[in-house]
Amino acid sequence: MESILQINKLLIKHFGIPKRQNPLPDPLDTLIATILSQNTNDNNSYKAFNNLKNAFADWGEAADARRSTIEKLIKVAGLAPAKSKAIKNLLVDLKAKYGKLSLDFLNGLSNEETLTKLITYDGVGVKTASCVLLFAMNKNVCPVDTHVHRTTNRIGIVNEKTPDKTFWALNSNFPDGIAHSFHTNLILLGREICKPTNPGCGVCPLKKVCKFEPKNFEMKNAKPNKRILLLDNIGI
Repeated sequence: MESILQINKLLIKHFGIPKRQNPLPDPLDTLIATILSQNTNDNNSYKAFNNLKNAFADWGEAADARRSTIEKLIKVAGLAPAKSKAIKNLLVDLKAKYGKLSLDFLNGLSNEETLTKLITYDGVGVKTASCVLLFAMNKNVCPVDTHVHRTTNRIGIVNEKTPDKTFWALNSNFPDGIAHSFHTNLILLGREICKPTNPGCGVCPLKKVCKFEPKNFEMKNAKPNKRILLLDNIGI
């Protein structure tokens, strides 16, 4: 836990405190946006999400639409057949079970119970469900995408082979109140510096505490990543 707090301070010193959306986005909006974000970049998923919001008056209208219509609207995000099926099935199921298009049924549940409920839906894994907890429900949960998985294992916070295993190890004793800044700044670190190949160890704010070897000192300057951070910009 102490190492996470130290790393969070170093990341904030380098990247600053990430801005949060205020008010927080709707949990169902966040869930659908996160489904769209899978295996693509935030700019494309942002366009796909806005295409849906602009095409339908509300999620009820989307639930009644043909899946092929949804597929065309989200094509820019890639994997449109699978994502449109997941979104359509989610909306139809929520309407049938709860009589409304909302994730209000999650209120009062523990983080573990919320994850268990959400991952029953096709297309919703642990990362997607945990994004709802952090970004829409303000829970102190750190989602693990490819960037967070890569960076936390390189730094030496965890030693796991898959993102899901990293998630459970990382969140087993996570410090209070820092999940959003820690998660968001690790994504920036992964995009700008701690890249899959040829990481920029020489310009990394964590180089003194990182256990990754062999370090690469070829990068002289890190270019700021201009992609938006989707889940803090839903509906903006």
